[in-house]
Amino acid sequence: MTGNTEHHHETIGSNSGSGSDGDRSGKHRLDKSMKRRRVLIGGTAVAAAGGLAVAGFASADTPSGDTEVSAEAKASTSASATSGICTLNAEVTEGPYSLDGALVREDIREDKEGFEVQYTFTVVDQANDCAPLADALVEIWHCDALGEYSGFVGGNGHEEEDNGTFLRGGQMTDANGECSITSIWPGHYVSRAVHVHMRVHTEVTLTDDSYTGGEVIHTGQLFFDADINEEIQATSPYSANTTKETALADDSIYDDGGSSSGLLTLTALGIGVSDGYKATLTVGVNST
Repeated sequence: MTGNTEHHHETIGSNSGSGSDGDRSGKHRLDKSMKRRRVLIGGTAVAAAGGLAVAGFASADTPSGDTEVSAEAKASTSASATSGICTLNAEVTEGPYSLDGALVREDIREDKEGFEVQYTFTVVDQANDCAPLADALVEIWHCDALGEYSGFVGGNGHEEEDNGTFLRGGQMTDANGECSITSIWPGHYVSRAVHVHMRVHTEVTLTDDSYTGGEVIHTGQLFFDADINEEIQATSPYSANTTKETALADDSIYDDGGSSSGLLTLTALGIGVSDGYKATLTVGVNST
């Protein structure tokens, strides 16, 4: 894994898994043509597990009654088990900090300090009436408390050891489409709100501690409650990061779409922010 000295620019990316992002000029650009597209999902089919119903949702971008999903959009589904609704949203940027060959492991913290986050993801397949998608690799990666990514340390102005693997990894989904990953709450870096990157792979071949092959069928980002994050970023070790932070409302990627835009549901693990959080999200994908 090799580093990259250009760090603060994230453009709308493809599902190739490549770390290249073209011109990284220090500013974030948002390709309006790739903003999340709301489309209509017709029918009232019920998922095979979880009782997740598919409800029709009209869109500003799609005429009422249109049940076709644009191949260009390669839209993914974001579903809520509580509301019983599947909504589609387009891919978002994977950013300039992606690396291939993530470790397949449940705990990605290594020796990084920070407040624990216990992620639980449920992956459902819009192409199969939002049924759980088993044997998919859910991969996440994010910066540490000082805003540094493994493989790219120094991009946020801090010197630390860089093994290219900290705060990166993934897990395979079980028969219920679920997987769990333990990490820390991310720090922040210039021009982006606090976030986590995600990819969902299918048809991978597992090795001793990683994977080969497969196809990336979803690329997204995860976001955190703004009030909780404000308190965390003001607490050690996060407070040692003095770079300017971007508010969630001002982020160039997050579009205020709630869970359909990657906003996590958080449950406190204790009485204070330092005790950590459980973070859950149902992630819809289109396997076709």
